[in-house]
Amino acid sequence: MRGRVTLRDVAEAANVSVATVSKALNDTGQLSAHTRRVVIEKAEELGYRKHKMASRHLRSGLIGLVSADLSGRFALPMLTGAENTLGAANHAVLLTNSRGDPKLERLHIDQMAARGVDGLLVLGSETDPRPPVRQDALRELPVVYAYAPSNDPKDCSVICDNVAAGAMAIRHLIDCGRRSIAVISGPEHYLATRERLKGAESAMRQAGLRFATPVRYGNWHQSWGRTAAELIMESNIGVDGIYCLNDFLARGAIDALHGCGLDVPEDVAVVGHDNWDVVVNEGAVTITSFDNNLQEIGRRSARLLLDIIRGNPHHGTLQIGCSLVVRGSTRRIP
Repeated sequence: MRGRVTLRDVAEAANVSVATVSKALNDTGQLSAHTRRVVIEKAEELGYRKHKMASRHLRSGLIGLVSADLSGRFALPMLTGAENTLGAANHAVLLTNSRGDPKLERLHIDQMAARGVDGLLVLGSETDPRPPVRQDALRELPVVYAYAPSNDPKDCSVICDNVAAGAMAIRHLIDCGRRSIAVISGPEHYLATRERLKGAESAMRQAGLRFATPVRYGNWHQSWGRTAAELIMESNIGVDGIYCLNDFLARGAIDALHGCGLDVPEDVAVVGHDNWDVVVNEGAVTITSFDNNLQEIGRRSARLLLDIIRGNPHHGTLQIGCSLVVRGSTRRIP
């Protein structure tokens, strides 16, 4: 082919209209990811060149999604939210699991970059900040971090608001008539621990109260929830409310309270966190818990990524509020 390659040349090679070629190359209109990719591939084969200021609009219609969550407990709801948003914008998702291994994550990102993805969603399995994705050997890809934020404030991250959740947990217990409140926690060094406790302590101060016992730090397992609750009961302080920083701890605490002959929630009300269905709904007493709104985190992350891809940069951390789901482990007292 001689001379300058035109949109009509690309349209004929891709067997589509000139209007479709324009939409595909400018990332506008409602086109399928397949059609968009075919047009872009034909344009590259023919050597079609756009004005250099518009060249950044060439898109593949593919989004890379890298998860660190091996079990899928956190990643799957976020993936659902992200895919719904990306699918509506005619983007397809390439999903990989790094299993929390930085080297494997890097390998997956290199492979997805080689496939020409337009951007990356990086999903964490915990809320602790993580190092940003290294892009030294890659073309600069738009990246949004979900659940686990980047520790670079210039990056774009979407997380849940654990501080507000901690405060809401205490206010809910107080609204249920509880005043002697204890806390059972996982490891002290986790950011989720520190933030939920920060909110809980603030709400206690505002109510003119103090925790009935020192915070019981341990692990995130049900066995620790049981042990910690037994220790609290042995103190004979008369605790009537327990805030557990995840649902496993809450389930263990409820088991221990029943073992001590106490009724939940009549004698002691219990609040958990994470709203994991297989834990909160499977015992004799269902657990009041906080939902991290992971689907919404996925949706908002995808929207921000599409925005960045289209040339509208975003920086900093966006917090999504957690939702309190009230069940049988708490009950309002007249």
